[in-house]
Amino acid sequence: MEKAKEFLGLTAEESESVSRLTVHPHRVGVEPSFYEVFSLRGIRVDRVEPGFVACTFKVPPRLIDSTGKLASGAIANLIDEVGGAVVHVEGLPMNVSVDMSISFISTARVHDELEITAKVLGQKGGYSGTIVLMRNKATGEIIAEGRHSLFGKHHSKL
Repeated sequence: MEKAKEFLGLTAEESESVSRLTVHPHRVGVEPSFYEVFSLRGIRVDRVEPGFVACTFKVPPRLIDSTGKLASGAIANLIDEVGGAVVHVEGLPMNVSVDMSISFISTARVHDELEITAKVLGQKGGYSGTIVLMRNKATGEIIAEGRHSLFGKHHSKL
């Protein structure tokens, strides 16, 4: 435990640097959050139809793991976001993810361009099921396939 504390501890210089930082609170709906800027920046929506979304994403260095490949958490995040976007209704709160099953088939490297498509499998009440396919745009190689279920209880405005 002491080794972990020592490893995670800050030097006096690091501590002083951190204490000088000014962090302003996030203004929801006015500016993007750190999360949106860090993990979602760069997604380009190419096509939207009822029940279908197609996006392109160029893998940035910030989402690469220590082996030089797109981090599995980044893949899961992209599947979650695009799967949620395909069932989103403007003006209503986002649905919440209930379950995701992801098959990690291959991987991508920095600057690879990915094609991400999502399709609604079905909806019943507040429950929605989607399938998301992520592939390397240049080679057509499948990177991952995700099945995603979401729930949203949206009350009628009538």
